[in-house]
Amino acid sequence: MPRSHLACAMVTPFTRDGDLDLPGTQHLAAALVDDGGCNGLVLGGTTGESPTTTDAEKTAVVQAAAEAVGGRARIVAGVGSNDTAHAVALARAAEKAGAHGLLVVTPYYSRPPQEAVEAHFRMVADAVGIPVTLYDIPFRTGVALSYDTLCRLAEHPRVTGVKDCAYDLMKSARTMAATGLAYYSGCDELNLPLRAIGAVGCISTVANVAPREVRGVLEAYDAGDPEEAARRHLALTPLIDAMMSHLPGAVTAKALLSTLGRPGGTVRPPLFGADATVTAELAATYATAT
Repeated sequence: MPRSHLACAMVTPFTRDGDLDLPGTQHLAAALVDDGGCNGLVLGGTTGESPTTTDAEKTAVVQAAAEAVGGRARIVAGVGSNDTAHAVALARAAEKAGAHGLLVVTPYYSRPPQEAVEAHFRMVADAVGIPVTLYDIPFRTGVALSYDTLCRLAEHPRVTGVKDCAYDLMKSARTMAATGLAYYSGCDELNLPLRAIGAVGCISTVANVAPREVRGVLEAYDAGDPEEAARRHLALTPLIDAMMSHLPGAVTAKALLSTLGRPGGTVRPPLFGADATVTAELAATYATAT
């Protein structure tokens, strides 16, 4: 069985003043890859606070991470926008900065029909020479990728994968059966269930702080031991719940990174950092799970 792919949906480290922390970005990227076992980093996504980072900051983060670990891990840049021209510009800048691939979310807020969603992805994929992963997360965007749209987009030579946050296992299974798209769980609680039906790995927020534990679930499954994989997955579930069910993952990941003495820093408004009580609860759950 091919080894599962573990990509971290990495936070964007900021300084105490809220400025971009590029040395911290490189330090965290190296730790996740070299010590944590991640073979991919997804930058500038939801956990990377894409709504509140500038285009120049997004590009700088990609370049910094590519310089730090680009020879040892796959660098994927989040280039989503609800403006197609903007997404194309971000995609071209990320490719130039050293990204190996792109993560493109469905256009949000304007709720375009499926034909327009498909055209949006095709225009981005046509503008670059690197692979595109589709990001299906309807509870944030208001628009899901339909099965038919996924099948049509799979015919594009540069559309190669899906980050699946749709919570629709039937659609995921049908699409995996009908296409060659590489599926990645985008919700940590579904990492093992999706791997069991054919996903190639995950894009994990929890991996910011517990990459070895996330990797351990996948490795047990890859080794042909589903019982051990389930045991490890269930042992990690309280941390997944604590990090992902009550506050945004960027907030909880940065709170835990702070307690571990690792780069992360503040979050930008409209997000607020976790208070002392929440941080202590997170730290206690982390200590039990790792």
